[in-house]
Amino acid sequence: MDALSGLIDTQGVRGVLGARIAAGEDWGWWSAETPGAAFHAVTAGTVWIAPEGGDPVQLLPGELLLLPSGGAHALASDPDTLARTSPQRSDDPLVAGDGTVRMGRGSARTHILCAHYAHDPVTSAPLLAALPPVLLLRGQGEDEGLAETVRLVGRELAAPRPGSPVVLARLIDVLLVQALRAWLAREDDSAASPLHAVRDPAVSAAMALIDAAPGDAWTVTRLARESAVSRATLARRFPAILGETPAAYLTRRRLDLAARRLRDTDDTLEVIAQHVGYTSVYAFSRAFRRQQGVPPGRFRVAARAGTIAS
Repeated sequence: MDALSGLIDTQGVRGVLGARIAAGEDWGWWSAETPGAAFHAVTAGTVWIAPEGGDPVQLLPGELLLLPSGGAHALASDPDTLARTSPQRSDDPLVAGDGTVRMGRGSARTHILCAHYAHDPVTSAPLLAALPPVLLLRGQGEDEGLAETVRLVGRELAAPRPGSPVVLARLIDVLLVQALRAWLAREDDSAASPLHAVRDPAVSAAMALIDAAPGDAWTVTRLARESAVSRATLARRFPAILGETPAAYLTRRRLDLAARRLRDTDDTLEVIAQHVGYTSVYAFSRAFRRQQGVPPGRFRVAARAGTIAS
């Protein structure tokens, strides 16, 4: 498993299909803030989008917009309608029998897939937090694979068939990976983050090793040897690029895994502690409380009750 796959998998990042918009002329819709990242892909026509307090952006066929923080935003048919769309002034959508949201007057000329992405609330350091507030990807000229996936989405939206919701859900996950690839290919910001670490061969290799077996007794020396770099190089580059030491990353990964097992299984603390690499329940419980703020037993109760905030 490579580092990017490991980050997406370990943080449980998943796309959830939202609205399928079929729009005509003269329409504006206010989208309230969502708990995950908001996502829009245009398969036909054009749409104008403006994040709350931000500049308007026009999306054309094959293009997509990702709002990693899930902030409120307006969607509209044209700049004038966009400017007057707000929480107090938003058109009421008409939901068709197939679930499509109909907007505007006349025949549908614009088709938009709306979705959102969320990470598992029991994991730390949300993956998408490293992205800019607004991520616009043009598709053509940046990533042909991205444009092709948007075209596949368009075909499913234009002619739904049995299983289309499942296909669309899978394509939404594919689009996120392709969007992250495209952003990493063009982004030159040196800020430390898990996403930036993906571009460094040595650091990403070490991350992938930890993600694949967080319960192993990893040391910087062993990670460096299996990543084919010197210990000094890895010890210097890992915190500079990722923002934390290999030991801190390993601890966080172990405790994230433990949090999932506490919520999703009936395993005892002894079993979970051993599985994630701790030799004693005491050491595990103390480390877990430092990261989560509560002991493992209390965390298990809260997580199963759904009171753990993302």
